[in-house]
Amino acid sequence: MDPFPIADIPARHPGQRADVTPLLRLVARLVGAGPPTDAEWRSIGTALTIGDRPADELVDWMHTVGMGTARPLFDRALAGGIGSLTEPAEPLRAFFRMVETPPSWLDWDRIALGQRAFQRGGTDGVYLSRNVPFLGGFAASGINRTLMLTKTGQSGATGGGQRFAETLQWALDVVGGGLRTGGAGYRSTLHVRLIHALVRRHIAALPQWRSGDWGMPVNQTDMAATMLGAMYAPVVASMAMGMIYTPRELDASVHVARYTGWLMGIEERYLPGSFRDATRQLYHYLMALSSPDETSRQLAQPMAADPLAWHYPRLVPLRRRIAWAQQLSIARAYLGGARMRELGLPTHMPPWYPALRLPVNLTRCGLALAVPGGRDRQARHGLRRQRAFVSTLTGPKTAVIGESARYASRAA
Repeated sequence: MDPFPIADIPARHPGQRADVTPLLRLVARLVGAGPPTDAEWRSIGTALTIGDRPADELVDWMHTVGMGTARPLFDRALAGGIGSLTEPAEPLRAFFRMVETPPSWLDWDRIALGQRAFQRGGTDGVYLSRNVPFLGGFAASGINRTLMLTKTGQSGATGGGQRFAETLQWALDVVGGGLRTGGAGYRSTLHVRLIHALVRRHIAALPQWRSGDWGMPVNQTDMAATMLGAMYAPVVASMAMGMIYTPRELDASVHVARYTGWLMGIEERYLPGSFRDATRQLYHYLMALSSPDETSRQLAQPMAADPLAWHYPRLVPLRRRIAWAQQLSIARAYLGGARMRELGLPTHMPPWYPALRLPVNLTRCGLALAVPGGRDRQARHGLRRQRAFVSTLTGPKTAVIGESARYASRAA
């Protein structure tokens, strides 16, 4: 019997495989990842209907007892563990017992190595995160439907810097060494998981949400693709800009994505186990999700212009203009002219920044490999630069994870 009946697949799941960016197509070919089989294609479509049952059941309970009562209990358990609460309610106890019990495959040495790989990318890694999976991700119109029904999406803010600043802060919590229970990355990831469940509940109840067409808001396919875009794609993309990683580092970066995705509520069957597996999955997801429409332009254009409002201590107009050109040059190099046009972005910008950084990064990585302790120093320096960049996005404010979706918490 077919485990993925066609009737269960939302209309947004395409009948034909879409084209993907040249870089991902090349990497997929290099690792021997072919197009999805019919069964894999149906599985991607079916996963559009699946949410995150443990988190959704927890939010149902929180809604029943009242967010004013339940949210402080969640926050206390998040900070101090479920053992810090006296006789917690069973839904809260069950959720935290689950996330506080690491999966059998978790390897903390691989986590540390993968975190270091991400850190070594420095601000170039952040730029790639912004312009390849984040800006380029607006080509996924199915995901955009959820964003456009949030208050920040309706105001245009979702396409700007706010959501990226929050996403970057979460990513830096994850790669900054805090994925163990109670650490910054652990807390931030579970906080995002709760926000996802609140948004899923809120948007699915809206009269304009068409589940037959779009499936479940914040579903397994969308979450898995987004996780790979955030934690795997920047490392891979940075190699085309001169970064050098060992095979162990590449597999370790995927291990970070695997465990972070597990904490985020992505089911194990949708999590990658290796570098090749991650490449194959992202290749397949983007073939299914890349379907630009009018929402792609509505979200991409404000974000492309966002560097013109970044915060610098001096020479502000000049540095903003340079940053705008720098970010567009990266997008042009990695997304290609056709995708830039689909997103409504200018295509005249040559890929000058990646060309300039290629020899610089090759030299830096070569020296780091040659000198004892060089890669550790490169990672520490890169993480400092990444954290400093958050203030360029936010100015005197701080990036508060979930702030752009705070309305959903109040709505619950």
